[in-house]
Amino acid sequence: MRLFFTILVGLCLVTGCDNQDNSTQLISNENFLIIAHRGASAFAPEHTMIAYEIAHQAEVDYIEIDLQMTKDGVLVAMHDEKVDRTTDGTGLVKEYTLQELKQLNAGKWFNEEYPGLANREFENEQVPTLEEIFLHFGDEVNYYIELKSPRIYEGMEEKLLALLKKYDLIREGQDLPKVIVESFNEDSLTNFHALEPTLPLIQLFSFKEKAALSHSDYKRLQAYASGIGVNLKSVDQDFIHDAQLNGLQVHLYSLKNEIDIKNAFHLDANGVFVDSPILSELILKEES
Repeated sequence: MRLFFTILVGLCLVTGCDNQDNSTQLISNENFLIIAHRGASAFAPEHTMIAYEIAHQAEVDYIEIDLQMTKDGVLVAMHDEKVDRTTDGTGLVKEYTLQELKQLNAGKWFNEEYPGLANREFENEQVPTLEEIFLHFGDEVNYYIELKSPRIYEGMEEKLLALLKKYDLIREGQDLPKVIVESFNEDSLTNFHALEPTLPLIQLFSFKEKAALSHSDYKRLQAYASGIGVNLKSVDQDFIHDAQLNGLQVHLYSLKNEIDIKNAFHLDANGVFVDSPILSELILKEES
């Protein structure tokens, strides 16, 4: 079943499904993508250089980077709009200058919350800027970047695009794009698509009940998106196949354990966001 459906979806992606916009870059259907959720966040403080480095050493397909923006307009890696959960500071990211944000400790919280994984090195971690991440890893990794809170950050899309161009990360003709951009905010993604139509975009959804998209939903998505990101608990194989036959890849988040990863693989998803990329690689070798 999996092989047959892979062939069917592959034909769909080559020939085009339901008049998908030809300017929307497709992502290779051959690989089951492992996306390191906030870096290797099961082993190190999320969105820190050491979490990304562990993910890189695990040879994941992508490292995921959530973006917020400082008071002085610098893009930084952080999931929450507030610094409270993952630093020793308080308040909104947008109320900090970069210099002020760099004074915060971005790793001590992890040692306190997960004493069994505590490491003194974590307490040296700062909040990294997106540019620092690009400078550190360059071409060695692929980047899966979320525009996390674009409604509160004017010009966020333009700043991201400028950095991608500066570091020559916008490339076509590769099996795996160097950069994928994601967001829950449709307006932000359509704006980004207008600015740079060659980059693959993933529209995120969080379904409280069973996942469902209408024909009109698919038509709208096909105008700008290469795929969708969906919470694992909401999907079944029929939903995933329907999305794929409409020309969209399906990436499932956020997988915490062996059972989740195996379920996603057997549902015929195209990729997964995982906290533990090392565990994911081991499981996929067993399943393949």
